[in-house]
Amino acid sequence: MLVAERYEKIVQLVNERGSIRVTELAELCDVTEETIRRDLDRLEQAGRLRRSHGGAVSVKDQQPEIPYAEREVTHAEEKRRIAEQAIKLISPNERIILDASSTAWYMAANLPDIPLTVLTNSIKVATELAAKEKIEVISTGGILASRSLSYVGPLAERSLEAYYVDKAFISCKGVHLERGISESNELQARVKQQMIGIADRVVLLADSSKFGVQAFTHVAALSDVADIVTDRRLDGDTKRQLEERGISVITA
Repeated sequence: MLVAERYEKIVQLVNERGSIRVTELAELCDVTEETIRRDLDRLEQAGRLRRSHGGAVSVKDQQPEIPYAEREVTHAEEKRRIAEQAIKLISPNERIILDASSTAWYMAANLPDIPLTVLTNSIKVATELAAKEKIEVISTGGILASRSLSYVGPLAERSLEAYYVDKAFISCKGVHLERGISESNELQARVKQQMIGIADRVVLLADSSKFGVQAFTHVAALSDVADIVTDRRLDGDTKRQLEERGISVITA
């Protein structure tokens, strides 16, 4: 197979599957994993795919993120109340994650200046916490996603592997009782998967409009979640089913 033919095959496979790992590409193209990694680097530079930790992600039909300014005002009052309730779950000297959601930013804005270590991929969260002297802030770095003012991509994912936290406060685009937590953008979903993987306890921040929704990319199963903080509009039947699964549901 010529190099150009291999490039086309790789792009085709990535677009067909949405994402694929280096090991699988090496087997399908009958070349070494090192060769595939070089191919992926060149194809990413050409804008034909996006590298991810251990593989590649399609850029075809990638769901655009909602701009931060728009997310900030959508269900704003519910998000503020959810943030206030979520803060009550934080104890001094804990290590926590705040993701790049607008609800996490509301948490950062209202967090008291207590001894904490906060790991985040959000520029807004990091900036908000910078003025609080007792809070140590660690930013992931990575590719800047301008719509969400957050860091994503392989560097963001790899940097998270170096840490362990007590609690991760994660938002999402959809919460489905059977299909779990989902996001509109695969790069954001991969970062959140890493965040969930390094946390002892996962707290999901989701207003009631997100329940029953299945967004573009799967993030995690509901079994990975210990607590859900939502608003009072969540229907009683959904709340009961979540609690039957051992998830603590806190309404704000």
